[in-house]
Amino acid sequence: MTTFRDLRVAVLIPCFNEAVAIGDVVRAFQAHLPGARIYVYDNNSTDRTADIARGAGACVRFEGMKGKGQVVRRMFADVDADVCVLVDGDMTYDASAAPAMIRRLLDDGLDMVVASRVSDDQAAYRRGHEFGNRALTRLASLIFGADTFTDMLSGYRVFSRRFVKSFPAHAQGFETEVELAVHAMELRMPVAEMPSRYSPRPEGSHSKLNTYLDGWRILKTIGRLFKNGRPLMFFSCLCAICFVMAVGLSLPLLDTYLATGLVPRFPTAILSSAIGLLGGIFLICGLVLETVTLGRREGKYATYLSCPPVNGWDD
Repeated sequence: MTTFRDLRVAVLIPCFNEAVAIGDVVRAFQAHLPGARIYVYDNNSTDRTADIARGAGACVRFEGMKGKGQVVRRMFADVDADVCVLVDGDMTYDASAAPAMIRRLLDDGLDMVVASRVSDDQAAYRRGHEFGNRALTRLASLIFGADTFTDMLSGYRVFSRRFVKSFPAHAQGFETEVELAVHAMELRMPVAEMPSRYSPRPEGSHSKLNTYLDGWRILKTIGRLFKNGRPLMFFSCLCAICFVMAVGLSLPLLDTYLATGLVPRFPTAILSSAIGLLGGIFLICGLVLETVTLGRREGKYATYLSCPPVNGWDD
């Protein structure tokens, strides 16, 4: 059994209608992290989630604004701990992996350890979800230039205090996992992944995920973070698209002008010029916003550095 010296460990469990599983989740983390304080944040459940969690020994709090992102924002603001474990309340993640994840965080001086899901059960981790997860993870890695994660959307993570208190949460729903990963990549935080068993939900428990809707929202979140986090690259892409369109429209006009000395299609010439001008505006926006983003990133990094690192553990 691993105990942690002079460390405040908090287990954060966002919940919506998880009465079937939440009691087992709380008891499992009590068994594997006996010194941890377990917080269950009820997000307007219509069943007995809060009562069952409280009866199992968890500290139950409420967040009225719907969505996992809203709950994560509230938890990170309210809870003050040296190490935070974030996990879903559906009993799909392995509580026995938590001590090893915390130990890895402390030993390697990391700010986040992500449990990459491992499952042979199609009911637990469907192939479509796995493919979409890996595709979105790869896309985010390409945009932000950090090939850090293989399971960016995992709901089971361990954080240092400096990560939690420097995280500017904006997401409302399940796309919050994307924001967590991008925050780490943007500030070049030391992070790691550890494989962890992923199980199907217990009988009677139902997933709140919508494959296509949540995938679309996650994709939009990546686009928004791309615009906000890499504005020069984002607007340079728009500038390049405008430039290609403008050149494509203007080449036939140029051929006609060289052959006859005339420009007979003025609307096309005006449209080509306008698109080229729009491309220039995009480029200027990118240059200006890149400077603004640099200042924001320095502010977040200053907040990150203001929190002391986590210190040691005992066996």
